[in-house]
Amino acid sequence: MLFSDRLLEKVKPVWDSYLEHPFVKGIGEGTLDKEKFIHYMKQDYIYLVEYSRVFAIGSAKANDLKTMTLFANLLYGTMNFEMDLHREYAAKFGISNEDLENTEPSATMTAYTSYMLSQAQLGGVENAAAAVLACAWSYNWIGKQLATWPGALEHELYGNWVETYASDEFTKIAEDCISLINEIAKNKPEHELKKLEDIFIKTNYFEYMFWDMAENKSMWPVKELAIV
Repeated sequence: MLFSDRLLEKVKPVWDSYLEHPFVKGIGEGTLDKEKFIHYMKQDYIYLVEYSRVFAIGSAKANDLKTMTLFANLLYGTMNFEMDLHREYAAKFGISNEDLENTEPSATMTAYTSYMLSQAQLGGVENAAAAVLACAWSYNWIGKQLATWPGALEHELYGNWVETYASDEFTKIAEDCISLINEIAKNKPEHELKKLEDIFIKTNYFEYMFWDMAENKSMWPVKELAIV
């Protein structure tokens, strides 16, 4: 069994819950409130900036040129192909690239990216590979699932989102992340595999929290307090 098969078996119930989440379901059915999508899109844009830093850390920590190049290519694909989707949506909503970049991060976005970055910094290249896997893999899976829903690909607003994450281009990004973790996991002892599994599982939980944050348009759990 490949290490990725073991990981998928662990998180499949979580992934199934993504499709039942009102935000994801709203994209697939075309019923999602536009303001919720705008909040998500802005938070996800600054998430991808921090996510890209994890790829950069992985490239820096790589033990060989092949792995370094793979991380570098994943960094390029995220900062261009995936982030272009957000810039295109922002333009539709009259949001400038500068406004996107100046988005105030939510608590969930901050917690998620801080966790990924800390794990990538604490360990070797294997930690970086485990930290980036959930986002790319689950988004590709969600995109492919939603692409089978009636009318999802044709929706005037959300069809492009579904098409992007179900596309061959994004599938390649996800598959490269999967191949990377399988290669890195080879011949590792069980206690090290368990650590990588734990990182992967926690980032999948963060993915669910991110959908919640988007659905509720949440920022921080307490109102901003005035500091005298």
